[in-house]
Amino acid sequence: MDYGRRELADALAAQYVAGTLRGRARARFEALLPGHPALQRAVADWQRRLLPLTGVLPGEPPPARVWQALERRLWPTPQPLPWWQRLGLWRALSGAALAGLVGMAALVGRPAPAEPPVVVVLQSTGGDPALSGGVVASFSADGQALVARPLTPVALQTDRVLELWWAPEKGKPSSLGLIRADGVTVLPRGRLPGGLKGSGIDHMAVSVEPPGGSPTGQPTGPVVFYGKL
Repeated sequence: MDYGRRELADALAAQYVAGTLRGRARARFEALLPGHPALQRAVADWQRRLLPLTGVLPGEPPPARVWQALERRLWPTPQPLPWWQRLGLWRALSGAALAGLVGMAALVGRPAPAEPPVVVVLQSTGGDPALSGGVVASFSADGQALVARPLTPVALQTDRVLELWWAPEKGKPSSLGLIRADGVTVLPRGRLPGGLKGSGIDHMAVSVEPPGGSPTGQPTGPVVFYGKL
């Protein structure tokens, strides 16, 4: 390759000075540079052209009103948002509530009720370190229809399933049914006697069970998600 050609030397020098000549090509160029005056001149020319562009301009302080406007837009509150106001969580909750409304509308054969559903967030208990995330349960306004879904897919062993439970403040839990580990589950109606108000429901939980669910009517595996109503 004739590095004495002005066009070739100028093109290589431009890439070298701009930093776009990388890897082996850059190392080869640097090895050739000491023995090729044409390359040296081309590099010097491009340095004179480009290096002034990297100079620092004197600072220009913006007016106070600019900072105040930015602060109002970027940091509307001085304290971090609590977990229940975080955007990612509410996006997931909104998606679960929407899926619940659609599922309940199909289930009851009429449009969704005017009152909004009641959403319960079940968070990880740490009962199984391999399972994390959470589960969202969305009740219809009367508490008779229920839709549940994990916030993120739950990685279960092939011989295990998830079972959803409800319980009063004092008393044994009752099963609401099996739920999917990777999607939306529309549970059968009437699993909560008396609805949300009449049943005395206080909290909900999800346990890991053998196929078909708990054989005893009570949780037998680890309780991996829990949430208060």
